[in-house]
Amino acid sequence: MKQPAQSRVRTAMLTGGRAFVLSFACIAGSVTLFVLSVLSITFILLGIGLVTTPWVMEAVRRHADQRRRLAATWSDVRIPAYYRPFPKDVRAGFTGQVERTTLLLKDPATWRDLRWLLLDMTAGFVLLVFTFALMIYPLEGLVLAAGLWRVFEDSTYWYTFVPVDSQATGLAAAALGIVLFVVGLWASQPLLRLHFVLARSALAPTQEELAQRIDRLTETRHEAVDTAASELRRIERDLHDGAQARLVAMGMNLGTIEALIEKDPAQAKKLLATARASSAEALTELRDLVRGIHPPVLAERGLGDAVKALSLRMPITSEVTVELTGRAEAPVESAAYFAVSEALTNVVKHADADRIWVDMHHAEGMLRISVTDNGKGGAAAGSGSGLSGIERRLGTFDGVLAVSSPAGGPTMVTMEIPCALS
Repeated sequence: MKQPAQSRVRTAMLTGGRAFVLSFACIAGSVTLFVLSVLSITFILLGIGLVTTPWVMEAVRRHADQRRRLAATWSDVRIPAYYRPFPKDVRAGFTGQVERTTLLLKDPATWRDLRWLLLDMTAGFVLLVFTFALMIYPLEGLVLAAGLWRVFEDSTYWYTFVPVDSQATGLAAAALGIVLFVVGLWASQPLLRLHFVLARSALAPTQEELAQRIDRLTETRHEAVDTAASELRRIERDLHDGAQARLVAMGMNLGTIEALIEKDPAQAKKLLATARASSAEALTELRDLVRGIHPPVLAERGLGDAVKALSLRMPITSEVTVELTGRAEAPVESAAYFAVSEALTNVVKHADADRIWVDMHHAEGMLRISVTDNGKGGAAAGSGSGLSGIERRLGTFDGVLAVSSPAGGPTMVTMEIPCALS
């Protein structure tokens, strides 16, 4: 019975500490971001807000995402996030800023975030104060009983509803403090959870938005199944037309060699050389096929080194920059690798470029990859194009593709996949 009590005390103290730290995020973070958001939206009419609003809203979303992660980690409260992605054809410059700001203000999630900031710095903050106060405030009652009451001997100090002006009332304050501490042991976790539930009530998308997201996920899953089936058919076709045909021919040659080895040794030697060449070609085709399914360098050394190895095989000068602190899950790495491979292949085939830059980094739970070339431009993600295939591949993981390719170049293909690194 002793260990559970100690465990409960440790858990309650940890919860109180978390609430104490989180309360500063409510004041320093939520208040500041709410004020900046209101000012930025107000200054849109002056033109300044067109520049500041996308930046401020991005900071608000990062703040909200951090609260979502804490809610899931500390209290197992899941708060879904649903932000409308920017269209792929958002332009650069001032016109693009106007378009981004307009899209942000039309997104219901933006106004949910602002509503949550207001709720977080008021009711959410109060809940956090109660959570850690139940752990700290009882100490004051014990200190009063230990002799601090003498400081208030000539006056009355109120400890909640207990007037403290003597040793007896000091002991009463201590008894009340112990009661509050016991209450805190049982109430601290529910109070912290209530804080996150309150956040969920403001941040969670509507049922209609969730239904749209489910429809989108269903569509991408169907596309993933179709892609996998197409890939399986390609593998079967390559095996049938390539390695399998060579192995069958080699078997026939070996049978002929067996019949000729005594009658015509010279012809048998020629057929042996042919069989040896066929076996080498079959082995090469099998290796290429396996590499196309999942490159060994990707499995052994990770996405960054795999993309660097891929760029070395390009007939165009390539420069790869990688800033990854860990590895993503194998399916994500595979999707990202083949997406980059397809993008590089498109550059070689269609861009008339002589240089390619690949930048890869991970930040804020998002793997971001950009492939830039100095070619002629004019690329677009349309039906039947290689970019459409990349978009379908990324969509399986809720990833997005953006293409900037004005006539005359340069072309930048940007891919984003939400993921965590290990």
